[in-house]
Amino acid sequence: MEEELLIEVAQGIRLEARLGKTDEIAGGLVVCHPHPLYGGDMENPVVLRASEVARETGLVTVRFNFRGVGRSTGTHDQGEGEQDDLRAAVRLLGDSVPRGRPLGVAGYSFGAWLAARVAPAEATLAALGLIAPPLAMLEFAALDGARQNILLTAGTRDPYCPIPEFLELGRRTPGARVVTIEGADHFFFGKLHPLGEALRAWIRGWALA
Repeated sequence: MEEELLIEVAQGIRLEARLGKTDEIAGGLVVCHPHPLYGGDMENPVVLRASEVARETGLVTVRFNFRGVGRSTGTHDQGEGEQDDLRAAVRLLGDSVPRGRPLGVAGYSFGAWLAARVAPAEATLAALGLIAPPLAMLEFAALDGARQNILLTAGTRDPYCPIPEFLELGRRTPGARVVTIEGADHFFFGKLHPLGEALRAWIRGWALA
């Protein structure tokens, strides 16, 4: 079950969001959507699947629309102001989960890029999941040195996340769980189930260990 709410960000920005509850709270997860200029929002099927799996595994979830998307105020800021959006979502998550339970962020495509830019510097975050990071379009140097429990997952037929670059990212991210999903493209058409199972195994590793 999810509650509709607004997240307050600096300079009067308000973000449309959904807070998902679970009976037994093992931790929490923020899920970030793909690129807003290409139709990405919090209703994306990958975002919904990630949120569902997280709640099934005992996590409180926050999914939200970045500024300028849906009922969120403001305008798209090329990934700069959106970092403040994500930090505000993490604060909401922290306020919604009992103290001491682990928190994580998962991002899909553009959302993975934002998550990789924000999460490594956030001491409150135990885990970082990157779904289909668009390595052919954006750089992920901010991930270097990240200390979180990291998941990297992508499809073998994703032109925006070429497998050689994806595996290289895994090699330079010590300790990361690297999962390729055979036959999946960037949108995971017909592959949401194996994606969900990859997320479930990753969550169990840091929230239920």
